[in-house]
Amino acid sequence: MTDQKPIPRAARYPGYDVLRKRRTPSWDETTRRVVDARLAVRREPTFLDEAAWRTLDALCRRVVPQPADRPPVPVAALVDARLQRDQGDGYRDARLPPTRVAWQRGLAALDAEAQARYNVLFHQLDCGEQDALITKMQKGELIDGAWRDLPPQLFFADRVLHDICGAYYSHPASWSEIGFGGPASPRGYVRLVPGRRDPWEAVEASPGGEDEARKENERVR
Repeated sequence: MTDQKPIPRAARYPGYDVLRKRRTPSWDETTRRVVDARLAVRREPTFLDEAAWRTLDALCRRVVPQPADRPPVPVAALVDARLQRDQGDGYRDARLPPTRVAWQRGLAALDAEAQARYNVLFHQLDCGEQDALITKMQKGELIDGAWRDLPPQLFFADRVLHDICGAYYSHPASWSEIGFGGPASPRGYVRLVPGRRDPWEAVEASPGGEDEARKENERVR
């Protein structure tokens, strides 16, 4: 037994910034272009209208709350940019309409549910009210006619969670937070046995070892 407290997730990789890899052999030019495009995504809607954008932004904030000690990942902007590109997954549940239609209809239906229950739009609800509606969506308990043939529970599982969490963890700020070094091409990995770390990978701090991990993580690789 130990009286040491576990390290919070946000502090597990102190000092680690995956963008230090940008000009190292860890990333090739293709990776750099992809990362740069994600960093340069516009922070305003390019596909959704203003009402849908506000609802999406509020939804993203509840699904992936972010730490206050770093600039937030622009999750709504990343989802909207994906819709603008009309980028699919290569597969789709036959019960769902195409991705663009599903998002437009689902966001409008969330606003309709909020108006029916609280007489305001979804983004105007407080956090508890938003969470209550999200929970009902997850359970398939939303029934407003605005959903039409879009099953709320399926929209939550296959679009809300899939697209919002996927957008969040596609961003370098999230990679730094979880100690992920981005694509392993062209460098790859060498030490493939449990408990061993390649020198260009992030160091996870142990209780009492935060300063040592920070020094290692702040080195450019």
